[in-house]
Amino acid sequence: MPQLSIAQLFEDNRTELRLSWLQGDHDHVPTLDSGRISSSGKGLIGHLNYIHPNWIQIFSHTEAEYFAGLDGGSREKVIANLAASGGCCIILSDGEKPSSLLLELATRMNVPMLSSPVPSLQIIWVIRTYLGRELAEFVTRHGVLLDVLGMGVLLTGDSGVGKSELALELITRGSGLVADDVAELYHIAPQTLEGRCPEMLKDFLEVRGLGMLNIRTIFGETAVRIRKNLKLIVQLERPVQGQVPGLERLPLHATTEEIMGVAIRKVQLPVAAGRNLAVLVEAAVRNYVLQLRGIDSTQDFIRRQEQHLGDDGG
Repeated sequence: MPQLSIAQLFEDNRTELRLSWLQGDHDHVPTLDSGRISSSGKGLIGHLNYIHPNWIQIFSHTEAEYFAGLDGGSREKVIANLAASGGCCIILSDGEKPSSLLLELATRMNVPMLSSPVPSLQIIWVIRTYLGRELAEFVTRHGVLLDVLGMGVLLTGDSGVGKSELALELITRGSGLVADDVAELYHIAPQTLEGRCPEMLKDFLEVRGLGMLNIRTIFGETAVRIRKNLKLIVQLERPVQGQVPGLERLPLHATTEEIMGVAIRKVQLPVAAGRNLAVLVEAAVRNYVLQLRGIDSTQDFIRRQEQHLGDDGG
């Protein structure tokens, strides 16, 4: 189950949001995980809310003025409600300075307090997108994930079928490596899977006979990608007695594979001596792009045949 500590959230966003750590122990901070979030009904992040509290509470000028206008009894009641809400972090936005009241609130909640000069809405947009990526459910798939002509393509197939060699050829033709051997697929939106590489394997591609190749070092920065949305699966198949079982010569209907409820387009390519698989993969990507635009070459060919037969019959 994906987990994220507030310390990691701080480190990953401190430059973009110009975050400062005001209070709290870096080594003993709350942790967010997708299970707690989905079962609690709380929001991820938002302006200070003591009726429906968020895991991360944003404190801007508006909240500061509201607290300043409360009498002693009301203020104590609000602090007690927030302290019991189980939040993970308080972020002061718009350059807001921490008051003794806020410090007391953070102490009672036992959570870190961060500060940023960035407006509250911008902080919410950045952190919400970040949390959506970091806490998304994910699965792993065996294969090589590439950026081919701007599209995320996962090469799959049996061990030794030639996935890494094909990936290497595609990289020399301008494609980018995301992950070799193990691709992590994160469900970041209802119909979107984002592919990433495990930290240990980043930049590396294993090729039989050559060993581990550092693609970033060999081909440069443009040959690798941090992440890519998966759009197409290309499964490499070894023919059995010259045939791939179940493979249609002229497929009339698109094949898909479902991953975490998302249907991903899938094509099968027979592996045989003399076939230029890199060209075929690029052609599969171009063909899929055309289909997304409503241009289906197979259906166009079928319609042309039907029209020709109709003309002859007339």
